[in-house]
Amino acid sequence: MVYRRVVVLVTAAIAVASGSARGQSSIDAKVTAELPSLLQTYESLHAAPELSGHEQKTASFLAGELRSLGFTVTEHIGKYADSDSDLVPYGIAAVMKNGDGPTVLVRTELDALPVTEATGLPYASHVRTTNPDGQEVGVMHACGHDIHMTSLLGTARLLSEMKDRWHGTLLLIGQPAEELGKGALAMLRDDLYQRVPKPDYILALHDSSDLEAGTIGYCPGYALANVDSVDITIRGVGGHGAMPSHTRDPVVLAAQTVLALQTIVSREVSPLESAVVTVGSIHGGAKRNVIPDQVILQLTVRTYKKEVREQVLAALKRIPRGLAIAAGMPEDRLPIVTVSKTEHGDATYNDPALTEREAKVWEAAFGKDKVVQIPPEMVSEDVGYFGLDHAIPLLDFRIGAVAPTLMQEHEATGKPLPPLHSALFAPLPEPTIRTGVKAMTLAVLDLMKR
Repeated sequence: MVYRRVVVLVTAAIAVASGSARGQSSIDAKVTAELPSLLQTYESLHAAPELSGHEQKTASFLAGELRSLGFTVTEHIGKYADSDSDLVPYGIAAVMKNGDGPTVLVRTELDALPVTEATGLPYASHVRTTNPDGQEVGVMHACGHDIHMTSLLGTARLLSEMKDRWHGTLLLIGQPAEELGKGALAMLRDDLYQRVPKPDYILALHDSSDLEAGTIGYCPGYALANVDSVDITIRGVGGHGAMPSHTRDPVVLAAQTVLALQTIVSREVSPLESAVVTVGSIHGGAKRNVIPDQVILQLTVRTYKKEVREQVLAALKRIPRGLAIAAGMPEDRLPIVTVSKTEHGDATYNDPALTEREAKVWEAAFGKDKVVQIPPEMVSEDVGYFGLDHAIPLLDFRIGAVAPTLMQEHEATGKPLPPLHSALFAPLPEPTIRTGVKAMTLAVLDLMKR
């Protein structure tokens, strides 16, 4: 009896492994069959980018493709704040129901950047348009959103053909205005989860400018940062540059403030936490011999945890005021600190259990050498909003986009790789899209398997 039981268990294990191998081979074959069409789609999207809040043709194309696969598609989802009246809501949601089971949301972005492309690719963007300030700018998918959309379409095609392998509701989101950090909130503000099923899991991917094409990167826990935009108006009493004693010089006070703000991270935030305070812009004065009435500092602030975020923002209000009082500034000329209510974003938190679960799926499919844990980053993105403050398990993972030859040169000589948002950023399409489609399809199948 013991011998028979061992034989049965071994036979069952072999059958499971064999079935897994056949399933893996089937997905690889399907991805290969779709790649020529997907590469054409990618090149078309890359050549015709649209700025945030103006993704009309992009959204219409994606919606049409998903409808042709049998998805029920809702367009024009989104309510922007009144201050964003120049933005049009082009959010889309596509639903495919396949029996009872979990609801899985897969999200892509639609928008491009005001960057003039310099890659020299045959399908490079030559689009030019006028930005909200009336300036003529180039437009480019310099962050890889064209890769993301193509990967989502490939995933949609595979899953629509493989309904016998999953059950539940597949929800695909095309999100506008990610580069402004406003699209996800706009869609939620427009009752997204009342118009479509609320997800049980959220998946997203992003191409990487420092991982080799064909690899996957994952980061459990906090992966991307909170971002806050802060303006500090240092007020003074202006006058003649030759008679500074008759003034209260805001330029000197601004310089002291910039230096003092550096102590927030180094001396107030715990060394076990992460935070960044960067003064990116200083504007004040118009003439050498005139002391101005004010100087404006523009800052970006990055944190992960809510309590650290509140601590840093409180310090940004306290320190400029204290310095101004020490400089003898009258009460009615103390600094004004403004934290933007529109130019901000919440941290992206990858649910640790979900992240480790899918990492194991990818290791089995791609090999452990192709799946790497990567450190958190201080850049920001708004996919985390869809998770409703960590209430819904979310995973935003990375797919390598760097050509192996460029990676080898970088490692051998230290030559910098073109980063995201660079006019020279050029993903290697075939392996990047192949990896994106396969990795996302496997993750969805794992969460919705029969």
